[in-house]
Amino acid sequence: MHILLFGKNGQVGWELQRALAPLGSITAVDFDSTDYCGDFSNPAGVAETVRLVKPDVIVNAAAHTAVDKAESEQEFAELLNATSVAAIAKEAEALGAWLVHYSTDYVFDGSGERPWTESDQTAPLNVYGETKLAGEHAAALCSRHLVFRTSWVYAARGNNFAKTMLRIGKERAEISVINDQFGAPTGAELLADCTAHAIRVAQNKPEVAGLYHLIASGTTTWFDYAQRVFAKAREAGVALAVTQLNAVPTSAFPTPAKRPHNSRLDTRKFQQTFDLVLPDWTAGVDRMLTEILDK
Repeated sequence: MHILLFGKNGQVGWELQRALAPLGSITAVDFDSTDYCGDFSNPAGVAETVRLVKPDVIVNAAAHTAVDKAESEQEFAELLNATSVAAIAKEAEALGAWLVHYSTDYVFDGSGERPWTESDQTAPLNVYGETKLAGEHAAALCSRHLVFRTSWVYAARGNNFAKTMLRIGKERAEISVINDQFGAPTGAELLADCTAHAIRVAQNKPEVAGLYHLIASGTTTWFDYAQRVFAKAREAGVALAVTQLNAVPTSAFPTPAKRPHNSRLDTRKFQQTFDLVLPDWTAGVDRMLTEILDK
């Protein structure tokens, strides 16, 4: 099997290089690659890459993910998150290849308290969510598509919420953290491993093509997530200045883009289709913390 991976240097793309390796040969590119065009601001270029590589599977981990920035650069976000996705989807369809693409809980308005299902009505609150929803429709131009909606993605590599909390926790005695957004921190490692498994299944069962919610199990808030980070840091002997953690509403931190309050996603369809159990969010976060606290 020949796999073409876009976005190889992102958090998910980096883990995908590892997870996909046992499946076959990988051609991995990013926006600055020289051998092939991996720049999603160039739809014609990425389409040409698909035609040249002729992969059996395309995995797209490239995206415009700067949520607040997207509010002021809608056309650019649309180009990266939808237009170029459509370009590679059409080429994938022509080849008879599979296309794996990632989306987000931001396609919903974040209302209510129950986990969102794949069939629930979408209603994005911001430009990022709008362009990612357009990207889902674009990916579906390839009949053999797997679209995974995920949320609160992190990795030990690069920046993440835990690292930010640890940095601030060493500098300040008092920290305020949002406590009215609910979701499940999901590791790039988990996403990559589940993607590799899903591709294996799809090779023999093309009927699994479609849209799935893919996040870690359980629910937390950013405040409770921060509490866990500081507790694990203290257990590891890290000297922290923070003595008071305040739970505050989203309105305490105004941002250009609105954030959904309810990022819970129902993953039963994914777990049943691919016969996997998704671990609790704490398992991945604790492993990530062990890795970054040991450094």
